[in-house]
Amino acid sequence: MKDLSEMSLEELWQLFPIVIKKYNPQYEKWYEEEVLKLFELVGKEGIERINHIGSSAVKGLIGKPTIDILIEIKEKNEIWSIEKILLENNWILMSSTKTPYVNYVFNKGYTKTGYAERVYHLHVRTPGDWDELYFRDFLLENSDVAEAYGQLKLNLQSKYKNDRDTYTTSKSSFVKRWTDEAREQYGKKYKHHKGKYSD
Repeated sequence: MKDLSEMSLEELWQLFPIVIKKYNPQYEKWYEEEVLKLFELVGKEGIERINHIGSSAVKGLIGKPTIDILIEIKEKNEIWSIEKILLENNWILMSSTKTPYVNYVFNKGYTKTGYAERVYHLHVRTPGDWDELYFRDFLLENSDVAEAYGQLKLNLQSKYKNDRDTYTTSKSSFVKRWTDEAREQYGKKYKHHKGKYSD
């Protein structure tokens, strides 16, 4: 059986199709348990802020059964040690960019035989005013938009079950529309200023 690193993109999409499920009340618990493990691995001193993002952070929202975690690290050069620690502890590096800011994505829960019970995506970045935080908050406060988002995902899953890239890009206009609306309403809620965040 091939290792994941030996598989083509098409093979990976077949092994890991887009799966949309009802919200699982265990998501929050799984997030909190993983955050504790991450603090033990990388230490609290290098972490500026940590958040649960994505559909699993919105109670009642259907979506992929994936726990998305956003960690903002204090110093850009800390990514080297964090990457090493994560790779030594069963995380897989999915993508990495260093400019204009650090943006690494790791995953856990992808196996040779498919998804594990718990699947995680870990987004490691330097501090920023990230869209995902605004979009999450807007969905939490606007159930009609969250419901429409869930229906969109169901429709796209039926078309692009084995095409993750097209599935993701097809959601982008919806996400941008309501993220822009959230920014209008919330102002600079998550903006970083000299080591502190605005209210």
